Amino acid sequence: MNVDVLIVGAGPAGLAAATELRRLGVGPVLVVDREQEAGGVPRHSAHTGYGLRDLHRMMTGPAYARHYADAATRAGAEIRVAATVTGWARDRVATLTSPGGMQTVAARAVLLATGCRERPRPARLVPGDRPAGVMTTGELQQRVYLGGERLPGRALIVGAEHVSFSAMVTLAHAGADVIALVTDRQAQQSYAAFALAAAAAWRVPVWASTAVRRVTGRGRLTAVELADLRTGATRLVECDTLVFTGDWIPDHELARLAGAAMDPGTRGPAVDTGLQTSIPNVFAAGNLVHAAETADVAALGGSHAARHIAAALYGDHRRPAGQPCGLPLSPPVPVTVASPLAWISPNLIRTTSALPPRGRFLLRSEIFRRRARLEVRQGDRVLARARARLIPGRPVHLGADWLARVRPSDGPVLVAEDR
Repeated sequence: MNVDVLIVGAGPAGLAAATELRRLGVGPVLVVDREQEAGGVPRHSAHTGYGLRDLHRMMTGPAYARHYADAATRAGAEIRVAATVTGWARDRVATLTSPGGMQTVAARAVLLATGCRERPRPARLVPGDRPAGVMTTGELQQRVYLGGERLPGRALIVGAEHVSFSAMVTLAHAGADVIALVTDRQAQQSYAAFALAAAAAWRVPVWASTAVRRVTGRGRLTAVELADLRTGATRLVECDTLVFTGDWIPDHELARLAGAAMDPGTRGPAVDTGLQTSIPNVFAAGNLVHAAETADVAALGGSHAARHIAAALYGDHRRPAGQPCGLPLSPPVPVTVASPLAWISPNLIRTTSALPPRGRFLLRSEIFRRRARLEVRQGDRVLARARARLIPGRPVHLGADWLARVRPSDGPVLVAEDR
C-alpha cells in the first residue's frame, strides 16, 4: 500500500495533523493506532477542560476525542485502529499488524504521534510487595471510564501535578476515598486553584516533601510506607489503591527503531522548529516531543507538523503562512539548556525563519523559582533575555524572535538561567 503520509498515533496530535493535511490537499493519508478506537487519552478522561486553545470552547475528553476523529474522517483521512507498527525501515516503509493480518505501507512522509506514558512503579524503583491495586493514571482512567470499574476504599495518589488532580477526580467518580496527594517536591506543581478545590470540595490534602518508601500487601494492597524528606520520619498509611501519576516518558520506540537522533532532555526524538526529525521526511509531534503537555497543545503541534509536511512534499507554495524559506543551517544548530532547566522543545534549528509551534519554545524546570531570568546565548553572543516563573512539571514558554540572529558557524544555542 502506498500513501503520501503515514501517521502513527490517533490521538489529538495525529488526528489534527491528518485533518490539516487533507485540508491542504495532501493525500492519501493513513492514520494507524493500536487502540480499539481513535481519539487517544481524552477518550477515557471524562472531565472537562479540553479544547480551549485549539477549538476555543470547553469540552469533555470523550467529546473532544470524537470531534477530532470525526473531523479527520470527514476530511478524507483513513483511520485504522487495532493496528500496530511492528516493522520499520529508514526508507519510510512500515509493517502493520492487525487482526486482519500483516500489511506493508510505503509513505512519502511519516508523522510519529505516539504520545507518552507515565513511568509505572517498577521503573520508579519503589520496593516492597507486588499486590493488586497499584496502577498509573492511564490504567485507572481506562478501568473506570472504559471498563466501568468501581474502586471503593481508601486511595493514595503519588504526584501533585495536573494529571494527579485528574486522577483524584477519577477516583472520586469510582467511589474511592482519596486520602492525599503525595509529592517529593516541596509543593504541588499544578495551579493553586486545583489544590484549593481539592481541599475544599473533596477535602484531599497535598503532602509535600514526602516519598513512597515501600508497598505492602499479600495479594491485595493494604498499606504504603511514606517518608518525610525534611525529618526522615516514616509512617505507614493504610490504603486499597495506589496511583502513580506524572513522571512522563515519550513512547519513543519507533523513533529509535528508525534510527532518529534522540534528545537527552526530552527523551524523545530531536526535532527542528518544523518538527522534522533527523531523518528526512520523518516528523514527530505531540507529547512524543514534549512529555507531557495538554491535549490542545498536542493538537496544535500536529497541525503545525502537517503544514511543514505539506511544504516538504509539495514545495514552497505549500509553506506555512508567515514562514518564508529562511537561511538553511547545515548541519542543524542544536538548542540546549543548562540546569536548572531540564529540556527544551523543539531542540534543533534548520532555518532561521521557521517558527516553532505556536511561535514559542517549550521548556521544563527542575526547580521552583518565582522570578527567573533566562538568557539565550550562542557562543559569546546574547541572542535574547526573558523572565519566567519556574515550576517543575509546568511549561515555560520562550518566544522565538531571536531565531533570525542565529549564525550557522557559532555552534549550539544555549538557554540558561541568568544569575
